[in-house]
Amino acid sequence: MGRVAIVNATIINEGRTFKGNLVINGEVIEHVTPAQISVEGFSPNEVIDAEGLWLIPGVIDDQVHFREPGLIHKGDIYSESKAAVAGGVTSFMDMPNTKPQTTTIELLFDKFRIASEKSLANYSFYLGATNDNIDEIVKVDPRNVCGLKVFMGSSTGNMLVDSEEALEKIFKHSPTIITAHCEDESTIRRNLEQYQNRYGNNIDIQFHASIRSAEACYKSSEKAVRLAKKHGARLHILHLSTASELGLLDKNSPLKNKKITGEVCVHHLWFNDSDYNRLGWRIKWNPSVKTENDRLALIDGLKTNLLDVVATDHAPHLISEKDNIYTSSASGGPMVQHSLIAMLELSKKGYFTPELVVEKMCHSPATLFRIEKRGFIREGYFADLVLVNPNHQHTVTNDTLLYKCGWSPLEGETFSYSVEMTIVNGRIVYNKGSFNEAVKGKPLKFNLFADEH
Repeated sequence: MGRVAIVNATIINEGRTFKGNLVINGEVIEHVTPAQISVEGFSPNEVIDAEGLWLIPGVIDDQVHFREPGLIHKGDIYSESKAAVAGGVTSFMDMPNTKPQTTTIELLFDKFRIASEKSLANYSFYLGATNDNIDEIVKVDPRNVCGLKVFMGSSTGNMLVDSEEALEKIFKHSPTIITAHCEDESTIRRNLEQYQNRYGNNIDIQFHASIRSAEACYKSSEKAVRLAKKHGARLHILHLSTASELGLLDKNSPLKNKKITGEVCVHHLWFNDSDYNRLGWRIKWNPSVKTENDRLALIDGLKTNLLDVVATDHAPHLISEKDNIYTSSASGGPMVQHSLIAMLELSKKGYFTPELVVEKMCHSPATLFRIEKRGFIREGYFADLVLVNPNHQHTVTNDTLLYKCGWSPLEGETFSYSVEMTIVNGRIVYNKGSFNEAVKGKPLKFNLFADEH
């Protein structure tokens, strides 16, 4: 493959922004240097002049639903990984609520096989917990599997773990980090019944945040934290959406030492409940988009390190599955193609810095999940890299979307940034709209001792 040099880039990495050069040798970063130091001594086969561009580590998305196997009319590992790399996402961790559900080691291995043949990005897959698969859970090899997913509130699919005995066993015996979807099912059912009694089948989408309420989120998250503390488990609460839940998270300790961590998704940082009138089913997610106060609290939680990771919960559905009456409208939406530029746009609006975006989307997922040699621009690490143009204003239009489902909640939004190039394991996969589909990602590997970062 030879050496590739990227020169004159504005490198954003580990809290620093500086003009620099970088040399890739095969799959890894061989050398990083200030821009005034020449790379000619490395005899690169190719030189990429990145003058005016930002160079950052590849984004690691710890929560996606790429829908394969069994739901590939919505999306598949090929189509959604293609959208991911176009958005600067070089690694993803995929959820188990497929068909069949990924609740056995055999089915888990099958997804790894599919990804090895089809994925343009690096990958890992969660095993899904059920009320009765503890025998499968204890077989998980934490060096090769990103984590265990527990639905402590049903969402898309039927994977609700509601047995107290099962939850105790899971939190006591899981050999890997537990990631949890936390919404209390009994609270949601009670709220829904009240709105059905009032409106019948004509419930307006604006009531979604009241039905899947802050109370439902807090009650379930508090229970997960209690179980984790009781059994000494590592718990990562996914897609936190309320101000109240932030008080449950570990504070004032380095991320690598935290046992209870939190993720926030781009849509909970971008939208609030005033957007339901404008966008309707397009922003129907579980957990729901909530108030402006919640949105601002989540942003503050990132800045104060209560929240550790930014992800997407990328969950494509067809328009025909979304555009229905409230109780029949699927929850979830596609986001992975635009997550990085949306976060950079929020930084441009003054909510946080570009350095924080890189920390929460690149560094922190690698540290939290103990991913080997990814997530940072460091010599000896895999060359998963993204070149961003910070001065390329463009509007998201339907004809630019790569999602198989064919729509985005961000259509019509104008961004100041674009992803120019994405490099996975040292090879250019995406370059200004063109793809090298011969390149395939690799399975992520995990360091059990968390001493690498």
